[in-house]
Amino acid sequence: MTPAPPEISHDPRTGLPTTTARPTGPAELAATMARAVTAVPTLSGVAPGERARWLHAVADAVEAAREELVRLADWETALGTARLQGELTRTVAQVRFYADEAAAGHFLRLEHDTADGQTPGMTRVNLPLGPVGVFGAGNFPFAFGVLGHDTASALAAGCPVVVKAHPAHLGVSNELFGLARSALAAAGAPDGTLGIVHGFEAGIDLVRHADLAAVAFTGSQSGGLALWRLANERPVVIPVFAEMGTVNPVVVTPLGAARIEEVAHGLVSSFTLGHGQYCTKPGLVLAPTGGDLAARVADELARLAPEPVMLTQRIADGVRSGVKALQDAGAALTLQLGGDGAGWSAPAAVLEVPLAEVRAGSTLLEEVFGAVVVVAGYDAPEQVLATLAELPGALAATLFAGPGEDPWAARWLPALSSKVGRVVLDGWTTGAPLVRAQQHGGPWPSTTQPTATTIGARALERFVRPVAYQGFRDELLPPVARRSNPWSVPCRVDGNWTS
Repeated sequence: MTPAPPEISHDPRTGLPTTTARPTGPAELAATMARAVTAVPTLSGVAPGERARWLHAVADAVEAAREELVRLADWETALGTARLQGELTRTVAQVRFYADEAAAGHFLRLEHDTADGQTPGMTRVNLPLGPVGVFGAGNFPFAFGVLGHDTASALAAGCPVVVKAHPAHLGVSNELFGLARSALAAAGAPDGTLGIVHGFEAGIDLVRHADLAAVAFTGSQSGGLALWRLANERPVVIPVFAEMGTVNPVVVTPLGAARIEEVAHGLVSSFTLGHGQYCTKPGLVLAPTGGDLAARVADELARLAPEPVMLTQRIADGVRSGVKALQDAGAALTLQLGGDGAGWSAPAAVLEVPLAEVRAGSTLLEEVFGAVVVVAGYDAPEQVLATLAELPGALAATLFAGPGEDPWAARWLPALSSKVGRVVLDGWTTGAPLVRAQQHGGPWPSTTQPTATTIGARALERFVRPVAYQGFRDELLPPVARRSNPWSVPCRVDGNWTS
């Protein structure tokens, strides 16, 4: 059998190679999974506070290597050192966040019901699923990469993780993995707590591996659905928590149109952020035709004059073909800039279309992963509810309302809420604050599990499952489930919360 060719990362600014990685073979994958399986009893059997200590050690190691990590990431992604410095700061904070959420213990949902003569005593608690395969994103080499939200929350929940390195930033992936593995070992975590594989076929084999318990993915809809299908074709089906590409809508009410200059300025800043490579990028704007929003956005875009450089040549080609597909579907090109530079450059574009053309199944509702936005103008506000019903599920939406009481905002909010996981009032969806109440997920096809979140306190709950124990003596139960509560986690006894 001819060996698979090496994976190669490239400098997006020049197209020249940066890092090479040898694909992981079947024997190496088997050994990696065997180590992960061996780590399961220790990971799930220690108090959450101990796992929190391990994760804080990882955060310390990443912070200590900040300058080299940012330099390497900028070389492989062209996202800019300022953006990457901020992303690394967030990544260190999110590793600590999930560590502290683990130590707090709320994700365990521990409950005891006392026997009363007619019903038996019962204990219910969440237990770790087992080894998790994480497929990180290309557009966030730190925050959604080897040590991103998925990896940190899975480790915090007590699951070993095997990461599939992203080919767009192999060097960063390997460096982060080495730092984390050393920090975990020094802190006392078992061998196999974190593993890594390289290569397309290794990713497929990872999902198919009998010992894998779940998959977490951030990326394109085609990639997420491919993994979802693989997981559902296994003899034992496992959950896939895929966050996929979406067209995040912006809705401007008739009263909100009084702020049209503010909307135009903020929209350009938002849809060009990170060269338009954000999963929360606004892609479709519903606005009154009288405000000439498309023209105002085009003027603002011309003033900003961005020069998008995409992560890969495939993404850059996708922007060009995506703009053409939108035009073929009936959208008029208001302005297109750039796309003729070196490396993986791509254009930024504003398009306009009548709202009546926006219908379910239309290409106008397909994401273009880049600095591209479509403005859909409505003549009468009554049109908007019908269009909202046609929109596919998305991660987030923005509602721009009037400064005072706005009847259209109140009327449209339920329709928007039914389509997304997060609604922002008078702001922008790019960026997802790391807070406990965050919901970073939405209805199909934005995710495969609409009740799950990739970010926030409940991200840990993706990687555990509830088990009820009926009639057991305390000493027979796992430590986390005992009424003596040796781990001092929040617990509800006969319906009442107690320390």
